[in-house]
Amino acid sequence: MANSYLYDALKAKAALEEKQQDSELHLDDVSRVKVLSPGRQVFKRFIRNRLAVFGSVLLITMFVFSFFGPLFYPYGQKQIFYKFDEQNVNYGMAKENTAYNGYTIDDSIEIERPVVNAINSNVKKMIADNEDQMVVFGENGSYEIRKLADNVYTLSAIELEQVCTLGSGTVKVGVYDSIKKTFKFSGAQVEGLTEAAAGIKGKGGTVELDGVTYTFTKGAGKSFDVTAEMDGLQYTGEELGEAFESAVNRAAGSAKSFAFEGDTYTLRQDGSLYEVYRLGETKPAMVYTRMTVDTYALGTTVSNEFRVGALLAANEGGSFEADGQGFTAAYEDGILIVRDAEGNEYAEFTLFSVRRYTGEDSMAYDLKQVLAEHISDMEARGAKTSSLSYDLPQQGASGEYLYDEDGNLLYNESDMTITKRDTGEYVINADQIIYVIDMFSAPSAKHILGTDGDGFDVLARVMYGGRISLMVGFVVVFLECFLGIIMGGLAGYYGGWVDMLIMRLVDIFYCLPSMPIMIILGAMMDALRMNTYIRLIIMMAALGIMGWAGVARLVRGQILSLREQEFMVATEATGIKVSDRIFHHLVPNVMPQLIVTATMGMGGVIITESTLSFLGLGVKHPLATWGTIINSVSSASAMAHYAHIWIPVGLLICLTVIAFNFVGDGLRDAYDPKAKR
Repeated sequence: MANSYLYDALKAKAALEEKQQDSELHLDDVSRVKVLSPGRQVFKRFIRNRLAVFGSVLLITMFVFSFFGPLFYPYGQKQIFYKFDEQNVNYGMAKENTAYNGYTIDDSIEIERPVVNAINSNVKKMIADNEDQMVVFGENGSYEIRKLADNVYTLSAIELEQVCTLGSGTVKVGVYDSIKKTFKFSGAQVEGLTEAAAGIKGKGGTVELDGVTYTFTKGAGKSFDVTAEMDGLQYTGEELGEAFESAVNRAAGSAKSFAFEGDTYTLRQDGSLYEVYRLGETKPAMVYTRMTVDTYALGTTVSNEFRVGALLAANEGGSFEADGQGFTAAYEDGILIVRDAEGNEYAEFTLFSVRRYTGEDSMAYDLKQVLAEHISDMEARGAKTSSLSYDLPQQGASGEYLYDEDGNLLYNESDMTITKRDTGEYVINADQIIYVIDMFSAPSAKHILGTDGDGFDVLARVMYGGRISLMVGFVVVFLECFLGIIMGGLAGYYGGWVDMLIMRLVDIFYCLPSMPIMIILGAMMDALRMNTYIRLIIMMAALGIMGWAGVARLVRGQILSLREQEFMVATEATGIKVSDRIFHHLVPNVMPQLIVTATMGMGGVIITESTLSFLGLGVKHPLATWGTIINSVSSASAMAHYAHIWIPVGLLICLTVIAFNFVGDGLRDAYDPKAKR
């Protein structure tokens, strides 16, 4: 038995010594082990997550592509590309001129607008009555329309002197000012009427003078409107004799102008009363014609001075000066031809107008002649359409003509079609090679992803659009975290009424319908035509303000569990300020959860921005974002035909959001190693 006890004692002693040796060996090994810091432990656990690493690589690629790619790509996001292309265009229009267009002779003479507007109807009346001269009256003056030649008329301001009235009726004499005791006569001055009106007061009255009764009717202020009842032939000045009265009676039958002893008189009819005026000095103000001017040299334009000079010279002297050059104008076979100082044909005036469809006079004279001949042939045959081939000059994006290295115009043969409309106009269509915007071109070596509807390079806009989309994600999440940390930190630390107030505010923001609010805000910015960059700033601020509530609730919950722990008691015991306790001790312990939340929230912000831009309520054209690029082909037919535009952008949005989610999942697992082994 004793030996048995001794054996057990020795065995226990050996086990104790072995255990002690193992313990000493373990302590020595621990002293030689390098202990990893918490940050390095998180990083080590993060890189073991393959999806998180893949997401990180993907995000780095996106940032390099968006922020550094444009530095090496040769095109900008707003650079428009052009190409030469053959298109069937409305090239020109031809018609016979029926309206009279006016050109200014003397701009110091003011013509009343109603007189100008009635010029076509008055000229037509003169043609119907076979008259070469007409006097028209405005509110503040009188004017003469005179025929210079077929289809050429002048409009002049003219001084008139009232001579007499014929017939019976009421004539306006003028306005009498009872304060100043002065008369403003509408026509000829009536001698003695001012003195006779001295006794007019109150509501007015009548005055008899030389057998004529003048009626004074109360007008504005202290003035009186004066009228007179006329019967028979009444002179307003000196009498001109029986021969003149006979001429007036003959003219009254036709209400036309007449000549008497070297003077010209005109009649103005007012009911059964005729007012007779003597024509005085005329001052030409405008010249009107149905003819248009065609120059013989391509691209030559003429001034108003040239048009006026040619129209007047053809009927007065034959020669004129315009724009510092001398010209002569004369009718040849019914056409007004203008020649320069050397006698070379320079331009002609015709009744048939052939112009570009835009109204510009930029068509070669030879082409105008060919088109005019075809149209004449169509009229003779009663045809509605006609076709021809002609060499047309090539034109650039702004309509300018293109030249080769030697300065010669570049031409291409074009098939042209002339079509007569029911209104009598002729429309000329042509297959023309023009320099147009390169819209919706397919991917090529020059444009890897092709071009969009505005002629922009799609790849360049994808790069620049990535900048905006990623920037929006970071700025909005930063703003959410900034507001959420402050509000959640205050609520979690102080508790009580502060916590209740902030949490009720959080509940309010949770209830806000963010998408309808953003749609309304976008519509308001559209109505205000707000600057694109200011619009972007407002959109980021709105998204950040509406998204802070979730971060605030997360921070509050974490701080509520941390504020009663020993290290917080120590901070209070050592007298550390409240702001330092919250933001130097509590918030740093919440940062791991914040980083995870922020990382996973960026993908949602990018999707929101893309959605708003796709709806046309976010960032506006021409600033590029991934959403606006997809919006450029938003219709179903456009998406079917131009998949090379929206599919790459859609993939980038998906990959970016997935990458942010992978990184967020990886960070969550790295900060909480117990969550997944």
